[in-house]
Amino acid sequence: MTWTAPELEPTKTLADGAERPMLQSWLDFHRQTLLGKCGGLDGEQLAVRSVEPSKLTLLGLVRHLTDVERSWFRAWAAGEPLEPIYYSEAAPDNDFDALDSLSAEDVFAAYHAEVAACDAAIADLPLDHVFRAPWRDTGYTLRWAYLHMIEEYARHNGHADLLRERIDGVTGSF
Repeated sequence: MTWTAPELEPTKTLADGAERPMLQSWLDFHRQTLLGKCGGLDGEQLAVRSVEPSKLTLLGLVRHLTDVERSWFRAWAAGEPLEPIYYSEAAPDNDFDALDSLSAEDVFAAYHAEVAACDAAIADLPLDHVFRAPWRDTGYTLRWAYLHMIEEYARHNGHADLLRERIDGVTGSF
């Protein structure tokens, strides 16, 4: 039997309340939106590229965002000594290039594990917690990282919309 990405229901966002739960609800919404765009597709479909010369694929986006979450939340904000999962200095585009390095099912399992680890790593950090990314001397707050990740997902979810439509014509929230 061929593995397919699970079909999901959209996550609701908070319309009011404390800042941290609202930020988390929007991040969770965008996480779920990306996975929802992948719902019902098999590994081969998830690896369909958009158009030349682009290397974008739905599977590549899941891989990319796994590493982006890992970097911003665990490695930099929480200070865990971690390396990226998919890319390296020697192969900076491997999140989009080396799609056959793991099965789609394993990529999705790694994504879910990383998201859970990221949420746990920052759970006790205040939004005003300041950290540095290794490539820039500017301090960032955890609040900034939440906003950046929401923006990162929103941008890539637009890409996912177009990729999904190319694969099977599906459009809409998911």
